Amino acid sequence: MDRFTRVPIAEQDPKVRATNFDEVCLGYTEEEAIVEAKRCLNCKKPLCRGNCPVNIDIPRFIHHIAEGDFAEAARVLAEYSALPAVCGRVCPQEEQCEMKCVLGNKGDAISIGKLERFAADWARENNIEVGRAKEKNGFKVAVIGSGPAGITCAGDLAKEGYDVTIFEALHEAGGVLVYGIPEFRLPKETVVKHEIENLKKLGVKIETNVIIGRTVTIDELMDKEGFNAVFVGSGAGLPKFMGIPGENLNGVFSANEFLTRNNLMKAFREDYDTPIKVGEKVAVIGGGNVAMDAARTALRLGAEVWIVYRRTEEELPARVEEVHHAKEEGVQFELLTSPIEIVSDENGWVKGIRCQRMELGEPDASGRRRPVPIEGSEVEFDVDTVIMALGTSPNPLIPSTTDGLEINNRKCIVADEHGKTSREGVFAGGDAVTGAATVILAMGAGKEAAAAIDKYIKEKYNK
Repeated sequence: MDRFTRVPIAEQDPKVRATNFDEVCLGYTEEEAIVEAKRCLNCKKPLCRGNCPVNIDIPRFIHHIAEGDFAEAARVLAEYSALPAVCGRVCPQEEQCEMKCVLGNKGDAISIGKLERFAADWARENNIEVGRAKEKNGFKVAVIGSGPAGITCAGDLAKEGYDVTIFEALHEAGGVLVYGIPEFRLPKETVVKHEIENLKKLGVKIETNVIIGRTVTIDELMDKEGFNAVFVGSGAGLPKFMGIPGENLNGVFSANEFLTRNNLMKAFREDYDTPIKVGEKVAVIGGGNVAMDAARTALRLGAEVWIVYRRTEEELPARVEEVHHAKEEGVQFELLTSPIEIVSDENGWVKGIRCQRMELGEPDASGRRRPVPIEGSEVEFDVDTVIMALGTSPNPLIPSTTDGLEINNRKCIVADEHGKTSREGVFAGGDAVTGAATVILAMGAGKEAAAAIDKYIKEKYNK
């Protein structure tokens, strides 16, 4: 065994997967997982763990895999994470736990994410029960939103004996996991639904089609329905646009709408009637993971696709793995290019996009070099669909219907590092507080808020 070289993982062939929605990464076999796990040095002071937002005992679960005790590895993961099969697939481990792996100083870091996925998948496939809840303690907590932050907060509180109800605005639980991330990265029926079922086994109740601020307010939950605390994990589902001419044309989508139609509403399946407009040539504006998801989805639906991004590949905020997969599948990249107008045909439909070439100047507030327009460099591309993947912000409905709940100038709920807001008994975390971020950071916020809610209730009621 070469300790400094990670075990490669099988993937679908790019030419084959570009035509289907099956999962790209096929996962480790038992033998491969054991070999990869045995590379771990089991450090006495594991730096990897300190860089995990939910503080998973990484060396411990990997040690159990190395010993062939996959069930115990899954149980260790369940102590810390409500979504190990999800995180093993979509979290940016290369920027977190794996970045701190000491083996990475001389070779390849341990494939922590792939091993996490393996253990969680093995437990699911072998019907291993993980996670237990204490006896009910008589206190009720409402969780708004069933995305990563809400699921994590609800799971941790249920384990402590709280009577937890999740209120979800959509007809299906999972939040961004079901509407935002495509099937080829995160299977819904096998992976996400199983994680939701594990949550229900802890006693968590989930009410769908409930829009907080319309169906019921936070005040009503606390004053009339007897909830002792509320956690707001409603995410950031309000899409951003550029404000350029032509954004209201037919054939212009937000990435949110495009992906929701495809992922949650199953537009890619022939047995569903969900309409989705994909032209022959699609421009996706943006360079993050959502842009890659939209581009790779449009490609699978039969289009020729370009990513249009105003900086260079080095500055792309998307995971390196996602960019690599997009290129393998045939997505094209127009870098150092920024749209200035979406061009219409005589019927109000998109027929092209006018752009300006850019060059990089001095760093801006984000630390990345600022793109500067090059005079006289305008260029027009013939496309019939434009997808805007420029980020999202929180929906203002909950703050606008909740007295005393402070928001900042980005319309995000103001909360401290423990999720405590300006309103007593109301806590918040995830994208509703930070704006659009990663699944694992939202989970970390949900975990922190769960501990703070537990402390708040015990202190208030002298329990």
